[in-house]
Amino acid sequence: MPQDNKRGFASDNNAGVHPDVLRALIDANSGHTIAYGEDLYTRQAVEKFKEILGEQISVYFVFLGTAANVLGLRALTDSFNAVICAETAHINVDECGAPERFTGCKLITVSSSDGKISTEEVKRHLQGFGFEHHAQPKVISITQPTELGTLYSVQEIKELADLAHQHNMYLHVDGARIANAVASSGSSLKEMITDTGVDVLSFGGTKNGLMYGEAIVFLKKNLDKNFKYYRKQGMQLASKMRYISAQFSAYFNDNLWLKNASHANKMAQLLAQKISDIKGITITQPVQANGVFAIIPKEIVPRLQEEFFFYTWNEHTNEVRWMTSWDTQETDIIAFTNLLQQLVN
Repeated sequence: MPQDNKRGFASDNNAGVHPDVLRALIDANSGHTIAYGEDLYTRQAVEKFKEILGEQISVYFVFLGTAANVLGLRALTDSFNAVICAETAHINVDECGAPERFTGCKLITVSSSDGKISTEEVKRHLQGFGFEHHAQPKVISITQPTELGTLYSVQEIKELADLAHQHNMYLHVDGARIANAVASSGSSLKEMITDTGVDVLSFGGTKNGLMYGEAIVFLKKNLDKNFKYYRKQGMQLASKMRYISAQFSAYFNDNLWLKNASHANKMAQLLAQKISDIKGITITQPVQANGVFAIIPKEIVPRLQEEFFFYTWNEHTNEVRWMTSWDTQETDIIAFTNLLQQLVN
């Protein structure tokens, strides 16, 4: 296992908090303010979201990414519904069955070699509407960027939203790393999310410089009906919400969220460039955000992990995942790839 304080490529969750965000927390830690989100900090953060995504949205802050996904889906579904997602989706693989338990819904997974699902693949599961023996499809959920670090284009998102709406369904986006997607795509967040017809966005901050905190964004009016009760029942209503909200205000100031993500993406590109010339290493996915997936010799993994911890993604194929962060430095990349080269040789 990795040693504390040792830099590595296991996850952008492992990185620290950006100094600007820490300062915002310190600034918020003064005096008394109304609890449970009725404070100035929360109002200011919500206004910043509206400036970016549109005045019609509703924003709710929660502690965790899993909570953002699960509660967002809960607001859109009944227990007899089904959610269609990629087999690699976080809600399917890494949330310990929480979506099924707390929504009661069935997850219908779509196989994918690159983490993305297409309208044609989704259409195969759009059946049984009105038939009481079948779970009723209600939500298409995608991850942007995907769990494999690939990106949906703006057009692809719009096509999935259009398909969902044609069948009286919703499109949910797991955006734990949405900043990395926006920074890489060349489009704005509004163009990627609001203008394409997305219904609910889980907007992440923890992986990109926040201490903790995510936002559930409802892009259309009335989609958040009764949501305040779902959030309370889901144990995600923070009494001292100002400490989440103040972070988001700092996050959006001077485009810190995009600067952090752009840097992480740049470091992933540098890592991919450095390892592309090492014989015996095969990059398996396009590097479009801040993740590099590669197949490496199995015997060198333990030694490499001693110095730069990371996770094996697929034990059967020896595929590993290397994640870069807002605080990854070029010196980290150089030291890592030098060691990788030595071990391969």
